[in-house]
Order: sequence, then C-alpha cells, then structure tokens
Amino acid sequence: MASNKQNNQNHASTTTESVIAEDQQVTAAHFPIVGIGASAGGLEAFEGFFKACPADTGMAFVLVSHLSPDHHSLLTEILQRITRMPVAQAADQERVAPNHVYIIPPGQEMAILNGALQLSQTNTARGLHLPIDGFFRSLADDQAERAIGIILSGTASDGTLGLRAILCAGGVCMVQTPATAKFDGMPQSAINSGYVTHILNVEAMPAMLQELSRQSGYRILVPPLVPTNTLSSLNQIFLQIRSSTGHDFSLYKKSTIGRRIARRMALNNIDDIAVYARFLKQNSNEVRGLFRDMLINVTSFFRDAEAFVTLKQQILPALLADKPDDYVFRIWVAGCSSGEEAYSIAIVFRELMDEMHKDFKILIYATDLDDDVINRARDGNYPVGIAQDVEPERLLRFFTLHDHGYKINKEIRQMVVFAVQSVIKDPPFTRLDLLSCRNLMIYLEQEQQNRLIPIFHFALKSGGVLFLSNSESIINHLYLFKQLNRKWKFYQAQKAETTLSLTQFESITMPNKDTPVQQKITISNVSSISVAALTNRTLLQSYAPASVTTDTKGNILYIHGDTSPYLSTPSGPVTTNVVDMARSGLQLALRTALQSAMQGDPTLSREVTINTKEGVLRVNFNVRRLTLPITEANGDDSLLLISFQDVVGQSVAKRQRRKPVTSSEEHRRNEQLERDLVYAHENQQATIEEMQATNEELKSSNEELQSTIEELQSSNEELETSKEELQSLNEEAITANNELNTKVEQLSISQNDLKNLMDNVNTGIVFLDYALNIRSYTFEAVKAYRLITTDIGRPLDDITSNLQGGNLLAELHTVLKTLIPQEIEVQTHDGIYYLARIQPYRTSDNVIEGVVISLTNIDALRQTTIKLTELELVQQLTEGIVNTVVEPLIVLNSDLQVVRASRAFLQHFMVTAEQTIGYKIYELGNGQWNIPCLRELLEEILPQHQTIEGFEVEHDFPELGKRRMVLNARRIKSSLGDTELILLAMVEIEIKGDL
Repeated sequence: MASNKQNNQNHASTTTESVIAEDQQVTAAHFPIVGIGASAGGLEAFEGFFKACPADTGMAFVLVSHLSPDHHSLLTEILQRITRMPVAQAADQERVAPNHVYIIPPGQEMAILNGALQLSQTNTARGLHLPIDGFFRSLADDQAERAIGIILSGTASDGTLGLRAILCAGGVCMVQTPATAKFDGMPQSAINSGYVTHILNVEAMPAMLQELSRQSGYRILVPPLVPTNTLSSLNQIFLQIRSSTGHDFSLYKKSTIGRRIARRMALNNIDDIAVYARFLKQNSNEVRGLFRDMLINVTSFFRDAEAFVTLKQQILPALLADKPDDYVFRIWVAGCSSGEEAYSIAIVFRELMDEMHKDFKILIYATDLDDDVINRARDGNYPVGIAQDVEPERLLRFFTLHDHGYKINKEIRQMVVFAVQSVIKDPPFTRLDLLSCRNLMIYLEQEQQNRLIPIFHFALKSGGVLFLSNSESIINHLYLFKQLNRKWKFYQAQKAETTLSLTQFESITMPNKDTPVQQKITISNVSSISVAALTNRTLLQSYAPASVTTDTKGNILYIHGDTSPYLSTPSGPVTTNVVDMARSGLQLALRTALQSAMQGDPTLSREVTINTKEGVLRVNFNVRRLTLPITEANGDDSLLLISFQDVVGQSVAKRQRRKPVTSSEEHRRNEQLERDLVYAHENQQATIEEMQATNEELKSSNEELQSTIEELQSSNEELETSKEELQSLNEEAITANNELNTKVEQLSISQNDLKNLMDNVNTGIVFLDYALNIRSYTFEAVKAYRLITTDIGRPLDDITSNLQGGNLLAELHTVLKTLIPQEIEVQTHDGIYYLARIQPYRTSDNVIEGVVISLTNIDALRQTTIKLTELELVQQLTEGIVNTVVEPLIVLNSDLQVVRASRAFLQHFMVTAEQTIGYKIYELGNGQWNIPCLRELLEEILPQHQTIEGFEVEHDFPELGKRRMVLNARRIKSSLGDTELILLAMVEIEIKGDL
C-alpha cells in the first residue's frame, strides 16, 4: 500500500482516502496478541505492567497464570481497578479483540485457533501442569509474526518452550529482569535458553511494545516479504553472512528469509534493506543475530507422535528383522536443532530392542548448523515443559528430574553423537540405515531440495529409510525411493546408481553479487546441453569402468560408477581417502601404485586379488596422472584417475572342483604366481622404502619435537614469570586507575565549580600569561574589553579597550616586575567607573605565570560617596542655621522624640543636650512640657496640616514661672517619604500685667 500511495500521490484526495481506509481495515483485522505468563509473584508483576500500559495500544493481552482450581480468582477484579481496558475471564470460543485483557480461568488449559480462545479441562494425567507453554505454542502456530510472548515472575521453567516457538515463528519474546522479579526461576530459564529478544523491567515493557509497533507500521509484528527488486541488497546480506559464518542462505526460500530480515531491520529501526546491508558490514554482532534468526529451531520430543508410532511399529521392525546381534545400526538426524528428535529416535530404538530382546549397537549422528543448539543438545538438559510432549512412563525411565527441568539418561545420551554440520556444503554420512531430515527442506528453494534428495540417497544403504515431515516430498526423485508410508513420509532407498561429486559440497554457493538470483542456470534443462555432451555422458555411464578422481594425497574428489566392490566406508570418523576406503587386498597395491604414479609414471596398471563378502575377486586397476589446465590449477596441477575393472572369468565366488591340470595351464599359473611374486616384492620394497623414509622423518620430527618441547617449557616458564609480573602490574594499574578516577572526579567537580563561578561572578576578571596573552576571562570583563572566544591566546594590547584614563598596561608590567599588587581606578567610555586590581598569577607551586586583572564596578559606590559628601555639607549647614537662630528651636521625629535642640532652647529652658536629645517632648524637664494644648497641637492639629503658625501656649513652668509662647510648627518629609520630622519654633511674648 505504501507503493500505491507513492504512485498516486498526485491523484485526487479520494484515492488517498481509500488507501487510508484500506490501511485501517488491515490494521483492524491483524493486530498483535500479547501472551503474558506468570506464576509465583505474578500479581505484583501484572500490576506493574498494566499501570504502565495505555488503554489504546491496539493489542490484545492474554494472561496465563498458575491459578488454583479450588479457589476463586480475584485477578480480574484487581486488574480492572488498574487499567481502563476491559478485563474479563476468558470464555470458550471467544474471539480476541484489541485493547482487551483476557485471563485464563482456574483449572483450564487454553489455546487459540483463528483468533478465538479454546478452553479445555486440565489433563492431570499428564503430570506437570504447564499452561504457559501450551498457550504460547498455540499462539505461535496461530498468529506467527503477530505473536508476542512475555514471561514474568515465577518458579521453574514454564513458558521457556513456548517462547522458543514464538521466536521461531517470527514473533517477539520479552522477559522480566530477574533482579526485579519476586521469583526469578521462569525469567532465568527463558534467558538461559537463548530464546529472548528483550530483557526489561515490567514497567518498561508497554513502552517497548508501543515502540516496536510504531516502527514502520507493525513491521516487527507483521513483517513484509522482501521485494524481488531488492535482490542486490539481499545478495550482499547473504555474502556477509557467508563471510562471517561460512554458511550460505541464498537457496533458502525468500519468503522465510524476507520475514527474518525484516524482523531484524525493525529491531534496529531500519526501513531500507540497502541500509541494513551496509549496517551488517559494520556490526558483526548483528550478523550473528541475523544468522541465529535465520535458523528455524522449532522442534520437540516426538513431534507428530503418530509418525513415531509408525516408525516403531512398522518401519524399524522390518529394518531390524534380519540383522545379526552385532549389527551396527547407523542413523543420521539432519537439522537436529537442540536434540529432541535425535533423542526421540534413540528412545524408540531402546524400547523396540527391549521388546525384541536384542541389543544392536545404535549409532545416531545428529547434526545442525547452530553450534549453540548443538552444545545444548550435548548437555541433554530440557525444561519441565517437555512433560507436555513426553509420556510420563518415558519421562520416568529415560529422564532424570532436577531443580531446573529434566536431563536425558546416560544410556540414551551414549547412543547419539552431536556435531556441527551443513547438509548443503558438507559431505554426508554414508552407509546409513535411517536418515531423518524433517522440517528442513520446507525452508529451502526447490532447486536446493532437488540437490539434497540424491545426496540423501547416496548416504543411505540400499533398503535404508528416509524419514521426512508430512510437509515435504521427493516428487522429483521417485525413481530413487520406494514409498513406505504416504502420510508420514517414509521412503526406502532403491538400488539405483547415484553419481555424486564430493566437490559439489564446496561448489554449492550463492551467485555472484552482480548476478541476479533469477538468472542461475538449472542443470536439468536438457535443451541447454549439446548433443555431443549428451552422447559422451551416455557412453561414459554405459562403458567406462568404475573410477575415482583423487588429489595427490589420495583424497577422493569425484566418483564415477559403482565402486562399492572395490571401496567401502570404514567405521569411525568419516574419510574420503581412497587408500583408507580400499577393500582388503587392494590397499597395499593401491598405495604403492599411487606413490609410483606421483614419482613419474604417467600410467600404472596392477592386477590384484581382493576379498569380498561373495568371495575372492580378481581386479585390474590402473592409475593415470591428470593435468589440470593452467586456468584451473590451484597450487598443485596434478590429479590421479584410478579405474577399476574385473578380470574376465575370475570373478566367481566359489571354487569349482579341480580338473586335471595341463602343462599349458600349469605354465600360465606359474607365470601368474611369478607376477604375483614380483608385485609382492615391489610392494614389499615400496613398503620398506616408505617405512625407512617415514622412520627418518619420525626421527627428525622427534628431535624437532624435543627441541620444541624444551623451547615451550622455557617459554612457559618465561610466560609464568611474565604472568606474575603482569598480575602485579595489573593490580598496581588498577589501584592507580582507581586513584586517578577519584582525582578525575575531584578535578571535574573543581572544573564545574570554577565554570559556574566564572559564569556567575559579577566581577570582570581577565587571566593573562607571562607575555600578557589572554588565557581566559569572565563575561563581566567584556564590558571593559571587547573580548570574544577566539581571542584566547591573543595579546591583551591587541584587544579594543573600552577604558579611559590610567595606563593599565604599564601597571601590568610593573606588577610582573615587582610582584606587588596594584589598584587603579578606571572609567569606561560610557562613564562607568571600575576599580582595577592587578595581582600576580601564582600556581600551586608558587610559580608566577602571569597576572590577573579584576575589574570591580564601583560606579554606584562612587555616586553614593558623592551624595554622602553633599549630605554632610547640608547637615553642617543645617546645624549652623539651627544654632544661629536666637529663638528656641527643637526638631522632633514622628514619635515626638527630640532629635535636635538649638543652643537658644537649651539656654532659655536651662537644660543640657543630654537631658533633651532622645527624649519625648512630654518627658523634658520632669514632664513640664506635658501641656494639654501642646498635645492637641502635635497629635491632633499638626497631622492634619503641613504648617501651623501663631499657636499660643501659656504654661507655668517650674523654676521658670508662667510663660506665654507662640509656637510655629512644620512637618518635614524626606524625598523617599520614609522619614518625617517636626520643626517646632518658640517665640516668647510678654504677659500683660507682668510689668
């Protein structure tokens, strides 16, 4: 739909609206379903999750917990108080809806089919109750990439196998951080299994789910197929994986690979596959992660149980019926994942042999690409969830229960050999009685499937059985096999010639990155083969003797025809050396012939007698040297072609009764014996020479080995000494590092303090080095000098100054010479005054490295000083006026306390300043001024007026007698209005009749 929007971006808006409607319809029909499993401690985890979860995520949540069937669960009511989403106990056949929460009922098993929940009673006969594993597996099968599994607090390991199914289906797997879980058994088991994409606190999980859903529109949840027009980038990805891991995924189905790549792209928030291809080249960990995702490790014990019943009851009894007691039964389980299928087959064999009272030697080779799952398979440890797949009787007999799950018993473990191997590029195991390759070819393109089936036929004995899944078939190779069971896909290898080149395992590679995948040539296309080539091939198959092509060391590179009468695969490690594979009687002659051929004989023929099961066989073989063209030679330009041919008339297995021997027959026999004697002598001589040469080489090697051992011992001693020294140095380095870290922290704190001080101090400071170059400065200094950041390191006299007056540079030089701090008052051009203090710049070692100029703004202080001077002058003037006036005069404050009294007042009323200043007027002269009319004047009349003049007062003063005075009062306020004074002047008038 994104492409539709791009193609129609210039069309009418109705087209855009239809596309949006289609998007909404798809989103509504396909939404993620989140399965959340918990056990002990799960309630607290559920609450934490839904407190952080919005109600409109567009997802459905299904909670699976271990609930007691004997008690009513309150989980629904508890969670409904926390979330606005509807919370309900799940009902049978209920369809899941987005933004809803469903809880498993107690005593029930739950699954999901086509988006509808399926409930059933718990099967107590199966032993352990593992509802989380059961639902998660069902969720993976039903929802695939839209499935999300979350494991929260709980004991044991329920949910681990379910997470594996979800991850392998392309979904997302989250686990609560074990440290935050009340019980960490279930989270830790899931983490140890390796099937987890996110380990988070429960509170962080909803945000992660929303983030994943926002990335490219549910790309992580509904990953699209990688389009075919991105094959160039796809090939680059394949090349990067092959370069890093050695494995080629170019012939895997593009739909499967596309989903896996899209999933990894979404996890890394990448929308363009070309960008992702470049991202892989720079991130080896992501290559490993993608490689792990591409390996589909979906398996279980006795997967498709009916198929294993068929194997035990029909297939194996027929295979074992005619086998001797000491028979070695060879089985190969290809793509074994974590070993469940290999162990399942081993268990079936053990049970069947017990029933038949036989004890065959069972050798099961189990292989897989993934070394991690192979290591887990070797351990044989599985979570308790396998109880859903393994019957209780088998669990009891073949497994041992421990704290974290089940461990396979020793008798079954010893039957299986695990190894890392690729069925695509590595040679197969051979002489197999049973080959199981189930659910592997379904992920491969048809071309690769067509290559594998002949390889499987080659690996099987005639009559051996191929075991596939019910989704796989051999439709293009029916001539190689006989169908034994149509439903469960058992096929028996027929006796048919399979021409197999062992070099093809290295040549099965992806196309060149410049060659589109769809242009690869299919070999089976007969029209592309010339008539001459077809004729030559037919003649070779019909008349050419059985042959092998080897390198100079005898390693087989190509096989033509049926070489089984002459070569066989020995027991033990797989080998492709022709001498090791030669039958009895052929090895010595073949080794000698190979040596002679390499020493110069271009063609060498021998006739020998070999022993086979049918009897004695006389064989003529020849060895020819082949020379590769220069363009194909790779270091050594020689190959050896070894051809085998039966001697006519000598291949009878049983000797006939002897007839009388004629002289001619006796002569021929003598000649034959002489030839045999010559061959034996040559073989003996060659063997002696070879042994002598080998002995000399061994002696030389032994001496070199002794010397090497001594050197290694000496080196080991030196390494031990160096190790001890390094340990000591390491401890010292750790201590020093800790100290340095502490120092760095302290310096960081000091630097931060200094920076904040420099940024916030109101003083302009300029730091200068010894040459008066600027080292640093504060922001306030910019007002005195026009400084910018790039001025650091420049001389101060190069900077434009905003100062006038005073020779500041001269003072700087003076301080550098005398080391005596100086102060100078300077003024800026806009009239602001600064006090410049110049001091030496001293280091912690008391070394002078420059000077420091600090510029303190004193403009306000200067203005204040001027005002104070003016006020002092005014005060002196006022004092002079007060003392000059001949009439008594006092100054009162707002509290009517005397602030000042004139000399005339003190003299007239015969008081001192100490008796007057600071006292209320009513308290003067022992209260003689406590006159009612005066109170009225000061407290009632004057507050209503600014000035009162001519107010007469008559009062009899002690010691002074009766006095009549005219009072003049004036209220005086400061310019700020915060201070009020009262000026009170007194003029005495004569009282009539006093004369």
